[in-house]
Amino acid sequence: MLSRRTLLQAALGGATGFLAKARAELKKMKITRVRYFESPDNRPIFNQSFHVVTVETDAGITGIGEGGTPDIIAQCAAMLIGQDPTQIDKLWQYMYRGYFYPAGREKLHGLGALDMALWDIKGKALGVPVYELIGGRSRDYVECYSTGFPSKGDTRATAKACVDFGFRAFRTGVTGPGNDPNGRFNHKVEVHRTVEHCKEIREGVGPDGDWAIDYHTRLDFPDAVRLSTLIEPLEPFFVEDLVRSENPGVYRELRKQVKVPVAVGEQFGDKWDANELIEQHLIDYSRVTIPNVGGITEMLKLAALCETHYVGLVPHFTGPISEAALVHVCAMFSGPSLMEMTGDGTKRYSYLPKVYDFKGGKMYPNTRPGLGVEFNPTGLKMLAEVTKFAQPTPVYRRPDGSITNW
Repeated sequence: MLSRRTLLQAALGGATGFLAKARAELKKMKITRVRYFESPDNRPIFNQSFHVVTVETDAGITGIGEGGTPDIIAQCAAMLIGQDPTQIDKLWQYMYRGYFYPAGREKLHGLGALDMALWDIKGKALGVPVYELIGGRSRDYVECYSTGFPSKGDTRATAKACVDFGFRAFRTGVTGPGNDPNGRFNHKVEVHRTVEHCKEIREGVGPDGDWAIDYHTRLDFPDAVRLSTLIEPLEPFFVEDLVRSENPGVYRELRKQVKVPVAVGEQFGDKWDANELIEQHLIDYSRVTIPNVGGITEMLKLAALCETHYVGLVPHFTGPISEAALVHVCAMFSGPSLMEMTGDGTKRYSYLPKVYDFKGGKMYPNTRPGLGVEFNPTGLKMLAEVTKFAQPTPVYRRPDGSITNW
């Protein structure tokens, strides 16, 4: 029988050899081509693109990401050609700051698609899932809530079926104008209709079930306060996007008048959109998501900010590859986390033979390298292809090599 010392030496030697081999392989890689494909399942919403980006390297490893638009992808991708794909944060800064003006939310969405692909490359190069590169798993699975769970006839039955299926919570929204051809929205009427709707949901999920509601930013300040007060006895898991998102500072006043848990961030971009809400504990859950914030690199920084201030993560669903990327961050995050799933999670994507591992209302981290996604571009229209490097403005660096603004 081998001694403990011998086993330890063998393990350390194997690990050292693996890391040395990994570093050697990583050092050799350069980005050679970026291609962008049209998703057949794409939604006609600018900041929720399902389009797929592939980042190819001279080592034969291709990373996969999702999001953006052809012009934004092409602009950012041109700055990556010839670069080392493993220097992910450096490349993030390069794309974010390389055109001098800070990136807006639309550019961040495209940048986030490329960032996902870089993490995918690094995980594949090392033969490990991305969550192993960012600290390992803090949980065995990530609980989910359902948006648009298939109807079972009425609200009570549908809500009950959702939690019976295994979802942590059933999500609903503020009622809308129904069949009004002019889309007229009477706030007072809809607040009362929404309260009655929420009572039915609470009856459906039962005393031990959970539910959440999205206000969709469609209510004015007093109506948001009134609805939150009226549904407080029904104990929602969270209420989301209470008012318009352009001025996050409004939550300083809203927080004083609302006692139910607040979730905000679906429409936000990078950490500077959300940092004051988190630091001042004006929200209980952050809805920021991938690729909207700029990918995994920025999501990790936001997750650390949330953990510091005891704010949970309930990220928005933007697309299947992005959902797969979110599993890695949420699995690593040690605070409360709940992922969104559309419907009952049974939808399949023809161009993604493997994407995320979802079962019984829960998302399970898998052991596949990188993001764990397989992409088949056969039959898909290519929207952009970039093979040449372009640097439109000078890039200045500090003496240590880190990027600063031009």
